[in-house]
Amino acid sequence: MNSPTVFITGAAAGIGRATALLFAAHGYRVGAYDIDEVGLTRLAAEIAEAGGTVQTGVLDVTNATQWSERLAEFHGATGRLDILINNAGILRAGAFEDLDPAVHRAIIEVNVVGVLNGTHAAFGYLRDTPASQVVNLCSASAIYGQPELASYGASKSAVKSLTEALDLEWERHDIRVIAIWPLFVSTGMVEGVRTGTTDSLGVHLTADDVAVGIWDAVRKRGRLPKVHYEIGVQAKLLATAGKLAPGWATRTVNKYLARR
Repeated sequence: MNSPTVFITGAAAGIGRATALLFAAHGYRVGAYDIDEVGLTRLAAEIAEAGGTVQTGVLDVTNATQWSERLAEFHGATGRLDILINNAGILRAGAFEDLDPAVHRAIIEVNVVGVLNGTHAAFGYLRDTPASQVVNLCSASAIYGQPELASYGASKSAVKSLTEALDLEWERHDIRVIAIWPLFVSTGMVEGVRTGTTDSLGVHLTADDVAVGIWDAVRKRGRLPKVHYEIGVQAKLLATAGKLAPGWATRTVNKYLARR
């Protein structure tokens, strides 16, 4: 019951899976949750074979009731919640007007409402665990709105603001809230996705790269609080440019990168 714990959404594949394997290898009791039961079964077998500890369950992050149930089960088995990683997300690309409104709503439901549901349901468990943390998966595509990724970028911009607000609000509860900022990652989420930006910048990060970035970020608790952690050279350069360059220059660069 004294081992540190981590609760990960979207854990059956991609970044979530790589993160679950990494934390399990470092002695964490892992809670792995997803809508993909087959993927979770394979993950659990791999963690168990390596000598790790994992608990899995089906979780649709848009369903607040399922959040409450899965968190209660995990906390009941472990007695603590050290880290919540809101990783589950979806990406759909295309001209804004060509995507059905239902697609836009689904992106917001999973990427934003899913994070709202999770952080809200987990608060009590995080508050009762000393030095707990929330990790929200953001995206470098939210630094400036990206053509053909309008709703996705908007969803991650919302996650950015939520992360900043909760890190301030929950500091008095000893809960740290941070955001992880990769650019495009070679996972199933971006398979078949072609936009002007993906063509210009390419896809250079792996799920393991992001998992290592998450691991490093949760271990860095210095004197000066840090909320945002960019993953990879491209994301760091874009973030720096977005902070320092005037608005017209940032717009021009993004227009150039999104050209077809």
